[in-house]
Amino acid sequence: MKITGIEVLTLPDHGDSMMLAVVDTDEGLYGIGEVGVRTRQRAVAGGLDHLAGLLVGEDPTRIEHLWQTMFRRGFYPADRILASAIAAVDVALWDIRGKSLGVPVYELFGGPVRDHIPAYVHVGDIYHDRPAFLDRCRDLVAQGWGHLRFSAPHDEDDVLDQRRCLRASVDLFHAVREAVGEEIELILDVHTRLDPPEAVTLCREIETARPFFVEDPIRCENPDAYRMLRARTGVPLAAGEQFASKWEFARLLDHDLVDYARVDVGIAAGLTEARKIAAMAEARYIRLATHNPLGPVTAASSMHLNAATPNAAIQEHQVDPQPLADALFTLRPRITPGRVELSGAPGLGIDIDRVEARKYQATAAERPQLRTRDGAFTNW
Repeated sequence: MKITGIEVLTLPDHGDSMMLAVVDTDEGLYGIGEVGVRTRQRAVAGGLDHLAGLLVGEDPTRIEHLWQTMFRRGFYPADRILASAIAAVDVALWDIRGKSLGVPVYELFGGPVRDHIPAYVHVGDIYHDRPAFLDRCRDLVAQGWGHLRFSAPHDEDDVLDQRRCLRASVDLFHAVREAVGEEIELILDVHTRLDPPEAVTLCREIETARPFFVEDPIRCENPDAYRMLRARTGVPLAAGEQFASKWEFARLLDHDLVDYARVDVGIAAGLTEARKIAAMAEARYIRLATHNPLGPVTAASSMHLNAATPNAAIQEHQVDPQPLADALFTLRPRITPGRVELSGAPGLGIDIDRVEARKYQATAAERPQLRTRDGAFTNW
């Protein structure tokens, strides 16, 4: 069996673009992967075109060898953009391997260690309407979700004042805890919006409300900054969704700076690399909370990783794709409130109507740009 090409599909999804890579073979089998970076997709598309030149004619079952080739070829190791392209191809190769053997991908990883994957859900950024926000939290709990995630608020005019964000986040977190009770787990995603002083205060102020974890309280470029935060708060910390390799994660894991590793299969160079990161985390008693605000393909690849990973804790689930894109998937994971079900289908257990999908060429939307009161750039 030989690789014959890589087809890139871009589907509209809630005003954004879902970028998929389909790897074809000369035996008619194909695999599907998803790009985790939803911005700068033209750069990722260039990476996929480059990778196709390296892979056509190669044996798709030599997954580790092809990963090394993609990541290290050209002397300079892959960064986040190229790693996102590698991730899509790598996941597609595992999909092909599972299909060729007639087994789910998690069977290739040693078989499942659990019956389903616990999952959490996004409440949505409607925090400026407090009654509606709290009603939404109660509705999700009534549906069966036991873990709720919401983000640190910013002003409605796309201004982020860190002190206002700090106060609003503390107030909102305690309000949600009071609204849903003590049994529901709460996750606050700061989205790298705060500097260390505000992050420390925020984490301390919500300790009594027992967050499941606080995600990305500070920026990711210098993981060593988590040393200071770790020493000053007792809340569980989670980070890593922006990391592209085991080497980046090592700085967090080796020094016990987080409690949850936020591996994104679509960014961290695919399932091949994600499994290595998971093993590194297991050796340090750190659990996985896989990042997935993406589409059904990453939901599926995350499910297979978590199904066979003993230290997997929970999987992120944002929302289903918009109806147009959702209708294109002829096979996809089954997600019910609070859990992702294991699929017994070969490969990833996902498929798409490629003929219909080719009719769409969506463009990734730029994320909102937040600014400070004085007009300076700040993280979204």
